[in-house]
Amino acid sequence: MLPALALAVALARDALGANPVEELTHETGEWGLRFLLASLAITPLRRLLGWRAAGPRARLARSLAPARRTLGLLTFSYAAGHLSVYLLLDQGLAWGAIWEDVAERRYITAGFAAFCCLTPLAVTSTRGWMRRLGRRWSQLHRLAYLAGGLALVHLFWLTKADYREPAIYAGLLALLLLARLWRPRPASA
Repeated sequence: MLPALALAVALARDALGANPVEELTHETGEWGLRFLLASLAITPLRRLLGWRAAGPRARLARSLAPARRTLGLLTFSYAAGHLSVYLLLDQGLAWGAIWEDVAERRYITAGFAAFCCLTPLAVTSTRGWMRRLGRRWSQLHRLAYLAGGLALVHLFWLTKADYREPAIYAGLLALLLLARLWRPRPASA
């Protein structure tokens, strides 16, 4: 929660620049994307390092699962903050203007779609939902990759000049998607 705290302190000190609403919007969105990529990196990291639920490193492997959930919930929290800043501070809850923006500005449409993908993931992140959904829980949570792709589309369409940062995020997401396809070979006996 340190990025949120830093934003709150900067806001209280009037240190968010000439357009504090725009700065809040960008920062909350970028932190949401960063946390999403971090949560998606947990499984490939466990595979790469050979951390499985069984074996000598089992304790460490199991400790990463709650971190993934925490990162996922932070993703949703920052995305909800991002959307809230837009709805409340930027648009003043003028629903007509908001729906017009969603319909006419493709970057807002992509961002809204990403948020819609994240919402069921946050709702079903508990152990109770994991039990209720069984195998379908994992299938549902693959929406995180779609949310990441939509968030990147949102960022690319929003960016006006320097595409380096969105390209770095896109490269990271591409690596994480490729890592899902990679399966380590079992150790020979």
